[in-house]
Amino acid sequence: MSFTSYCLILFCSLLLSISSYCIGQTSSPQTKAFILPVTKDSSTLQYITQIGQRTPLVPIKLTIHLGGQTLWVDCENGYVSSTYQPLLCGSTQCTIAKVDTCANCSTSAPKIGCNDNACYNTPENPFIKTLYSGGQLNEDVLSIQSTDGSNPGKFVKIPNFIFTCAPTFLTEGLASEVKGTVGLGRNRIALPSQLAEIFSFPRKFAVCLSSSTQSSGVIFFGDGMMLPNIDVSKDLIITPLITNPFGTGSVPSLNEPSSEYYIGVKSIRVNGKPVTINKKLLGVDKSGNGGTKISTGSPYSMLESSIYNVVTKAFIDELSNATRVAAVAPFETCFSSKSVGSTRVGPAVPTIDLVLQTTRVYWRIFGANSMVKVSQDVICLGFVNGGIKRTASIVIGGYQLEDNLLHFDLARSTLGFSSSLLFHQTTCANFNFTTKA
Repeated sequence: MSFTSYCLILFCSLLLSISSYCIGQTSSPQTKAFILPVTKDSSTLQYITQIGQRTPLVPIKLTIHLGGQTLWVDCENGYVSSTYQPLLCGSTQCTIAKVDTCANCSTSAPKIGCNDNACYNTPENPFIKTLYSGGQLNEDVLSIQSTDGSNPGKFVKIPNFIFTCAPTFLTEGLASEVKGTVGLGRNRIALPSQLAEIFSFPRKFAVCLSSSTQSSGVIFFGDGMMLPNIDVSKDLIITPLITNPFGTGSVPSLNEPSSEYYIGVKSIRVNGKPVTINKKLLGVDKSGNGGTKISTGSPYSMLESSIYNVVTKAFIDELSNATRVAAVAPFETCFSSKSVGSTRVGPAVPTIDLVLQTTRVYWRIFGANSMVKVSQDVICLGFVNGGIKRTASIVIGGYQLEDNLLHFDLARSTLGFSSSLLFHQTTCANFNFTTKA
């Protein structure tokens, strides 16, 4: 054994004695980026990926939860693994997870997902708006595919990936065969931060959701993502991420910031014309309510009622030549598709701008992301009336994110976004998942 190899082994042994968070992997230290293929489920409109987990490896389908604080899986129904380990109270991992809840197993004998002296967090199913306060934290093997930015590479095993066990009932409302959700939120045990910690690359990830149920979009962790023959990331518009100081989507008593992603929308324009909005709704108040959240937990964007009313009225006024037709739930504003033209970026309808830190910085929503084809002859404005009492005044939902590249830089707390990739003559379905790097 060389002196260098001996020193490396000794160094990792010292780290292991200090912290059980020294995690090995089968890749080389040069692995700096990973990918997850993402498909859209036609029934639930959820975004689905697949990972390998456990020993021996089992392919697990998971729903993407953009603001989720953890990767959680159903451990009650057939979880078998020789490398599973519960995380015990006082461990470094529990400290990293900011967990202050410890408990013993309530059953007569410990089992996977229910162990004595274990620490717990609160997994969430955003699709049925349900939290579970008894989610035990654990470690097990996780397998994810590497990439050079343009092409897929080898699958990499992570021996000690932190995840949460949940009961079977929490999978209610998830797509068929899905066993949990993969959280991409802002906290330390969400997938982006764990990968960055383990492989020593920047805390960055990109989301590119396909608008087609027949082809895959991609989530990219690390630097250098490219769609075929084009580096869209160089043209992104940058805006700060806003911290909601209240743990919406987690246990309020933990008194920690929300893991969800908020941006600072200051106003809205329809066809370039400002609409009148109660500006108080656009900021996050002392209770954590208000503001603009980006979420894959909602298939379509949701607007607080007063915002919805003024936006839809302005949209209808600007599209006065189109023929109105009966509403189709959950949409209220629908048109005959025969009376609306088409463009490279979808139906020829008024643009909707979410104006950010200045009037020159805005997220422009074109027809491809604003109009939903509900039948052969009917298209509807794909925004939903969210009611009066909402946690977030504006929720930018999955449909409005499709074929837009979103780049989250957690270290700098910024979001980069492209608006519609159709202007670049590409889509999120164009990442190469077949040629190996």
